[in-house]
Amino acid sequence: MLKKTDGNKYIGAHVSAAGGVDQAPIRAREIGANAFALFTKNQRQWAAKPLEAKTISAFKANCRMLGFTSEHILPHDSYLINLGAPEEEKLNKSRAAFIDEMERCQQLGLTLLNFHPGSHLKKISEQECLTKIAESINLAHQAVPDVIAVIENTAGQGTNLGWRFEHLAEIIDQVEDKARVGVCLDTCHTFAAGYDLGSFEACESTFAEFDRVVGMHYLRAMHINDSKSALGSKVDRHHALGKGEIGWDCFEYIAKDSRFDGIPLILETIEPEIWKDEIAQLRRFHLEAIKESV
Repeated sequence: MLKKTDGNKYIGAHVSAAGGVDQAPIRAREIGANAFALFTKNQRQWAAKPLEAKTISAFKANCRMLGFTSEHILPHDSYLINLGAPEEEKLNKSRAAFIDEMERCQQLGLTLLNFHPGSHLKKISEQECLTKIAESINLAHQAVPDVIAVIENTAGQGTNLGWRFEHLAEIIDQVEDKARVGVCLDTCHTFAAGYDLGSFEACESTFAEFDRVVGMHYLRAMHINDSKSALGSKVDRHHALGKGEIGWDCFEYIAKDSRFDGIPLILETIEPEIWKDEIAQLRRFHLEAIKESV
């Protein structure tokens, strides 16, 4: 049953960090966001220059000035990282890069790091890959304090794991520090993986399944995206809200349900020019829920 919200929704988008990460909070505020996501380095390169002290200070100052707090900022790691890589060289390189990403978050005063779990590449079993991912998280936790590893569910393309809720639960089960692991549910990925979100009733069923298998207390963030691809297609193609196969019911449901209060709800939709409008519509749904609960 939808649990009506009377709390706050933290809605934003994955904004550009071009010109320096300190520019990201400014861009987020321009679209009416009170949450945002960013890359702290080029997401398609292994190495990056260390963050400069002046950039770190400017980022923190801009966040304070504009009212962004760490629990509502969702940095994303490099797309190159595979924490379940079957080859030792690639695995070690991925683990080192992931630790570097965590260190960059810590330097910026951020407490969340969103990442795609990993791929077995048909060279090892799913179980072995999931274990490697959990071991990678444990190693990162040992290397860097405070930062929470936020596992993003996937659409199930290729050999990517994390598309079944059971995959997420298996990884979490093997993480030693449960307080420092969580999940980011991407609505497009969830739908493409075969979990229906096309109506209020479908949302009730899918989120009940997530709670049963993983636990809603592990939900630390969401990516709010419609899908160009059909239910169960396992094809990851984002669309603007209401223009895809999922439709508006899902996003109204999330905006009105208190279980999604207090966490970053991040747009990765394909038309940045209407992010401001999408955020405004989600806020209208949220305000409707507050009025209905009075």
